[in-house]
Amino acid sequence: MTTKQILYPNTKLWMAAIKPPMYSVAIMPIWVGTAVAFAETKIFNGVIFSTFVAAAILILAWENISNDVFDSETGIDRNKHHSLVNLTGNKPLIFWLGNLCLGLGLLAIVAIAFWQQDLTVIGIILLCCGLGYMYQGPPFRLGYQGLGEILCFFAFGPLAVEAAYYSQTQTFSMTGLAASVIVGIATTLILFCSHFHQVKDDIAAGKRSPIVRLGTEKGAQVLFWFTGSIYPLGLLFVLSGIFPVWTLLSWLSLPFAIKLCRHVQENHHQPDKVSNCKFIAVAIHFWSCLLLGLGFLF
Repeated sequence: MTTKQILYPNTKLWMAAIKPPMYSVAIMPIWVGTAVAFAETKIFNGVIFSTFVAAAILILAWENISNDVFDSETGIDRNKHHSLVNLTGNKPLIFWLGNLCLGLGLLAIVAIAFWQQDLTVIGIILLCCGLGYMYQGPPFRLGYQGLGEILCFFAFGPLAVEAAYYSQTQTFSMTGLAASVIVGIATTLILFCSHFHQVKDDIAAGKRSPIVRLGTEKGAQVLFWFTGSIYPLGLLFVLSGIFPVWTLLSWLSLPFAIKLCRHVQENHHQPDKVSNCKFIAVAIHFWSCLLLGLGFLF
């Protein structure tokens, strides 16, 4: 019994550190971009799609791992028991593990470029990686200035979705760009929600996150409009003929959006209760993007 009691918390901490649900953030831009490409061109290369998904997961792993390393240098994670650096006590190991993930991910992107005989996708993904580094990496640390959400929107929205579209067709798409706005907002929502429970630690480390700047009450109000913007945008794109009507399937994720807004509105000032709100945001992201892509396929 004692052994189980010891191991179970450790298992929970490791799962929290690895964050398996968060990797839908890497997959969904590739899924939506590929779905738009198929809807418009009837082109689908399964090998490129699978390789791109693997690359995206590896690159996101690098970003998550390196963020733990960079945060350990500022002291902001001293109370974060599920930080990989805190769990292992070995920052150099975690740093090089992250670099290994980055190298393997970029190698997969190089393979796509080789198959296409086109360097465009490499350029786009390197730009995404640059934005990811500037989020927490020195000397930039733009996330500490409250600019992380902007970087997140572009890296996981327009850049990632259009890169996925290009990997299938070697062209760009206005429809793909429109879809990328919704994907970008849904992804940025997750990062925005991750700040509500750590205001004290952020302030202590000098991090001016949006929630630190706004306060949790105003942040909850902004969250309502931010979350709600996903659905009218989709409807607008349908009414304007940019999206097929089937993409309104993404509205089936609305119950998760309502749940998120109510939960944060009621608990924004209680870190222990609001800390799970980012996982509700992950559910919004997953279902809205999955259904959006299915809408294009239908």
